Amino acid sequence: MTNPFRPGDEQTYQLTVTAADFAVLNGQLIHPVLSTFALGQALEWTSRQFVEQMLEAGEEGIGTLLTVEHRGPAFEGETVEFRAIFEQLNGAELLCRVEARVGARLVATGRTGQRIVSREKLLARFRELRGGAKGA
Repeated sequence: MTNPFRPGDEQTYQLTVTAADFAVLNGQLIHPVLSTFALGQALEWTSRQFVEQMLEAGEEGIGTLLTVEHRGPAFEGETVEFRAIFEQLNGAELLCRVEARVGARLVATGRTGQRIVSREKLLARFRELRGGAKGA
């Protein structure tokens, strides 16, 4: 693992809300707005941009933490700006504060954690947990 980042560094990601991002549970449309689930995915992806630049050959990042406080709606056709702020690196675990906004409107806040690990060890652990089955 290499770490070119400092606390306060930022990564961003934009998503234009479509019907595929709506709050749907058990096939039923709950609300025609960006779902908390879709928010979580996008927030994690935003902080993953740090990890992608930190990985060395044979390493992988794995999620350890995701909190989402859904604060307001994002409607179909709106562009949501996601921001991840590098908080700290504890050993091999990166912690970030994250937020989502549509313009000045706050949509969500939260935190993410991702640990950088050996890909080989991770796959071996997956095999072990699956009872020795081939392929993770």
